[in-house]
Amino acid sequence: MERITWDQFFLAQCHLLALRSTCTRLAVGAVVVRDRRIIAGGYNGSISGGDHCIDQGCYVVDNHCVRTIHAEMNALLQCAKYGVSVSGADLYVTHFPCLPCTKSIIQSGISRLYYAMDYKNNSYAIELLKQAGIEVLHVPFDARKIDFLSTEREDLARDLLEELASTHTDQGTIDAYAQKVDALFGNRQKLSK
Repeated sequence: MERITWDQFFLAQCHLLALRSTCTRLAVGAVVVRDRRIIAGGYNGSISGGDHCIDQGCYVVDNHCVRTIHAEMNALLQCAKYGVSVSGADLYVTHFPCLPCTKSIIQSGISRLYYAMDYKNNSYAIELLKQAGIEVLHVPFDARKIDFLSTEREDLARDLLEELASTHTDQGTIDAYAQKVDALFGNRQKLSK
């Protein structure tokens, strides 16, 4: 097994946190990191003890759910709650932050922002990050690096292709499915009837 990079490791933590999200519109996770150590994490969800979107539906005002606290804010607020400075720390997040989160990131003293996916990247947020001198790095997250069942999934897909090849399915259909499997796993194997 190939060892993942630190960036992939911290983004994996963000994606795990996103699985705790109670938002039905977009699951987001964030971690604050200093010296390659996670000092806080957050996901988007309701206030502690409040109604959750997964239970009550989104509370949308001006096309934005106001019920949730964003992942970045939850991570930063966790640091504030426990008296942990984020000055000079890094923030990893699954999606590019919204404008209000960007402002909080800047005000908190974060030095570097790493994000895995573009999401409505606000041009003013980008401008503010530049003005603040915050290094912004887009690091695409490769979930296959942490898929502990990837071998079993690939074996199943290849077995199904073999089975399909043994039927009277035309070669074009087989090749089309093989291309999809290869895009997921690589190592194309030509299958013919």
